[in-house]
Amino acid sequence: MTPPPSGQQFSISHGDQRAVIVEVGGGIREYRMAGRDVLEPYDVLAMADGGRGGALIPWPNRLADGKYRFDGVDQQLPLTEPAKHNAIHGLLRWRPWRATDAQQNEVTMRTTLHPRKGYPFYLDLAICYALADDGLTVTTTATNLGETAAPYGCGQHPYLSPGNGLIDGAVLHFDAATRIVTDDDRQLPIGTESVAGTPFDFTTPKPLGALTIDHPFTDLARDDDGRAWVRLRGNDGAVAELWVDDSYSVIQLFTADTLAPAHRRTGLAAEPMTCPPNAFQSGDGLIRLTPGATVQTSWGARLTSA
Repeated sequence: MTPPPSGQQFSISHGDQRAVIVEVGGGIREYRMAGRDVLEPYDVLAMADGGRGGALIPWPNRLADGKYRFDGVDQQLPLTEPAKHNAIHGLLRWRPWRATDAQQNEVTMRTTLHPRKGYPFYLDLAICYALADDGLTVTTTATNLGETAAPYGCGQHPYLSPGNGLIDGAVLHFDAATRIVTDDDRQLPIGTESVAGTPFDFTTPKPLGALTIDHPFTDLARDDDGRAWVRLRGNDGAVAELWVDDSYSVIQLFTADTLAPAHRRTGLAAEPMTCPPNAFQSGDGLIRLTPGATVQTSWGARLTSA
């Protein structure tokens, strides 16, 4: 029998929660609570489209021309978004990861990013997926195994589910003060604007309607625990929630209008990112991971009632 395109499947559960983590990309294929999707899944017989559930390492989002300079050395990465002449979403989305520390309610996926042309740095990486009474927690840990400092950023690409139907009828609550404005052709940052008075102001909950969004947002409002939240209330009244800790300064929202027709606007991507697009060039939010140093970041999701 041919194995699934996403490789080996690792199921974890806790109470009425169930999640499936995959070998390819170390990502999450589905997460359900009480039989209702929290994160929009993709089929076990399908390849992940639109970055669905994948880990975005060692940079999230886009890098113009795949070029950057770090510590005085110019680097060139492959153009993985050739139509826009960008490198996008890191180097590990299609690499196999191995499962370790597997328990009923959690599993850790691991891989090593060896030095390569365009990224001559050496990282050990682990992503722990854990279910508990308060939902799903995803913790990414990166350690620099090399002898030189490495540029680093990370993110992930979950889609919040509205339940049945499209996101058009869902109500979004997202308290971010600033939208990072990108150009139309390549979706690279060209400035910022306050969301106040614009269609992108969801500081007060309102329906998404037909609004198209594919933008990063920052200046995130945070609760007493330092968490910022995205909340999507579906037509069934259930609320799919995503939170990020204070290591994630940016969340990209994507209404999936450019995906294959069957997946357009069926989920809202809410992508935690430690840095904005093009950070390898701009240095904005870029982590300088020194030899032997470790950085850990966390986000999570859950389902609540309205």
